[in-house]
Amino acid sequence: AYLGFDGFYVPRVAWSTVHIDVHALGTDRDGRPVFVNTWYSCLATVANEESFRPLWRPKFISALRHEDRCHLNGLAMVDGEPGYVTCIAASDEPEGWRELRKDGGQVIHVPSGETVCGGLSMPHSPRWYRGKLWLHNSGTGEFGHMDLEAGRFVPVAFCPGYLRGLSFINQFAVVGLSMGRDDTFGSLPLQNALAERYVMPRCAIQIVDLDSGDVVHELRIKGDVAELYDTAVLP
Repeated sequence: AYLGFDGFYVPRVAWSTVHIDVHALGTDRDGRPVFVNTWYSCLATVANEESFRPLWRPKFISALRHEDRCHLNGLAMVDGEPGYVTCIAASDEPEGWRELRKDGGQVIHVPSGETVCGGLSMPHSPRWYRGKLWLHNSGTGEFGHMDLEAGRFVPVAFCPGYLRGLSFINQFAVVGLSMGRDDTFGSLPLQNALAERYVMPRCAIQIVDLDSGDVVHELRIKGDVAELYDTAVLP
């Protein structure tokens, strides 16, 4: 250890893009970054002479335009390749997803392009861990996993906030909760779920036991920070 530290994290390389609103980032087996290019409704990678190089887009997206048509937002890497993505709705119109936030959400299998689950409410943060696809059904406040054979979402825990961000260590999930922006909750099932439980939304990090669904620890964040976008574990 140098000066008592076990590691240093420093930038080693950088790429510049135009405003493309990257929502998720992965690394393929060759060490190449793969990211969700939300404004252009596609998966992309970096390029030396352009802002990005498209790699894949949903079947229902007819053209790569700076229009945020479906709000593609989540990426699960599987064995070093893009495996699954989430989007808010299967819209091919500019920002058409905004009218379908309540139940238009989809999980899409990247290699086949097929939708494996629909009817979700603003799904986020898909992750492949221990042979399962985990994700947030953020519009309902539920963290859970996919039953891929049945094509349905299986809730594991309710979390009182807008869920974004997911990582794992051993049998625990590290999830991020955010406060709502303006009328974020108003048109979502999460609003009623919070009211039924007599609880207010919060900004926090919660640790969920994958086996029991219990929230075994919480770090609540107050003050100026109201939103979290992701979590990460450094073993």
